Amino acid sequence: MKTSTLQETGKPDLSRRSFLRYAGVGAVAATGVMALSACHKHHNDNNGAYDIGSGDPAILNYAYALEQLEAAFYIQVMASPYGGMTAIETAFLTDIRDHEVAHREFFKAALKDGALPALTPDFSMIDFSSRAKVLGVAQAFEDLGVAAYNGAGYLIQNSDYLTIAGKIVSVEARHASLIRNLLNFGTFGEGSVIDANGSDKQQSIAQVLPVANTYLKTKVSAGNYNYIP
Repeated sequence: MKTSTLQETGKPDLSRRSFLRYAGVGAVAATGVMALSACHKHHNDNNGAYDIGSGDPAILNYAYALEQLEAAFYIQVMASPYGGMTAIETAFLTDIRDHEVAHREFFKAALKDGALPALTPDFSMIDFSSRAKVLGVAQAFEDLGVAAYNGAGYLIQNSDYLTIAGKIVSVEARHASLIRNLLNFGTFGEGSVIDANGSDKQQSIAQVLPVANTYLKTKVSAGNYNYIP
């Protein structure tokens, strides 16, 4: 990946276009691989929440719900940029928004009629005018996404789906490192998200969905994975 120097900061810079090429396009191109058989309705209503169901379609719907949340967040960030957003921050956050939208649309297309409905976000607790607040929430979302993919990967039975999930989590990990670096330069791989083996930490579905539901008006449940809100 090309490395240059930011005129504004004198710090090493990732080429924006190189970042986009490495971080977003591959997963979308793989849509055909996952044109799967999840064409049946499998989610029930648990206490007013949409349930992800079971099996591989459940894990894909779980990912779809998280990608909907992330896409909605970055769309809002770029629709109302915080004061003082720099050109390089605008470029990177725009790229991340586009990646998350691509991921959302990828899962929606793959799941077809078996996809969860469009979820309504609730960002009322986020101050979108504050750089620190926006990047703090972005970091939390990216870390949550990485931990979620890592924690659910073992549940995927189809090797093609597992390969795609591996590609997408690598993208989310790049996002997490970039956001962390924007907040505090040089902390792209700091210890709070790395385990004793040097790997990204993981969280279960039952740990992740309560956090995600905090930012969703439309709640998501996972009765087969020990979580009903």
